[in-house]
Amino acid sequence: MARARAHWWFRWALRALFSLVLILVVATGGLVLALRWIDPPTSAFMVLARRASPQARVEHQWVDWDRIPPHLAAAVVAAEDQRFLMHNGFDLYAIRDVLEEARAGARLRGASTISQQVAKNLFLWPARSYVRKGLEAYFTVFIELCWTKRRILEVYLNIVEFGPGVFGAGAASKRYFGRPADRLTESQAALLAAVLPSPHRFDLDDPSPTLNSRATRIIKQMRLLYGTRYLRRI
Repeated sequence: MARARAHWWFRWALRALFSLVLILVVATGGLVLALRWIDPPTSAFMVLARRASPQARVEHQWVDWDRIPPHLAAAVVAAEDQRFLMHNGFDLYAIRDVLEEARAGARLRGASTISQQVAKNLFLWPARSYVRKGLEAYFTVFIELCWTKRRILEVYLNIVEFGPGVFGAGAASKRYFGRPADRLTESQAALLAAVLPSPHRFDLDDPSPTLNSRATRIIKQMRLLYGTRYLRRI
């Protein structure tokens, strides 16, 4: 009798766990699918920025894809994820290179794609951990399944942080260059892309030689990728 009761509880627990997991998968999948058409009004990183400094202003202004200059999209791809159109959310070549460098004694660096960065910025938190990386991979799979590459890049350019409290290309172009995003020049777009690895370290109000040099390299990489023609397939 005791064994039968224990067996019943075990089966009930498994069913409950399976139901909970199924509900979470359906809910998160539905949310990601809805965001294919609905522009997210905020992101997890914006919420965290407001909580960290309630007195500080968080600047954000959504810019639709047709108002994002092609050279800004090309600059970001050249700087952050040159195989963006070729992978399904995870750049296995970049991951392999990072692991080989780590085995050789080099400092571990990131290998996140733009899709992974969208997942992290939109839904998660910045601190590194196995839990966060696992959730990041989980959301990345849904994003790649539900969104087009154009939508992924559009959302990324609208939620990524370009400076302390400055989120998205719309707010950044006005904050740092005094113009709407669709009037950014190629050099200004390259400068915006150049700060993305460390938006709290680089200062677009007074670009350092390092930042200017990085922007110049990004423009060269854009040319190697055939400039804005690279993105015509999305």
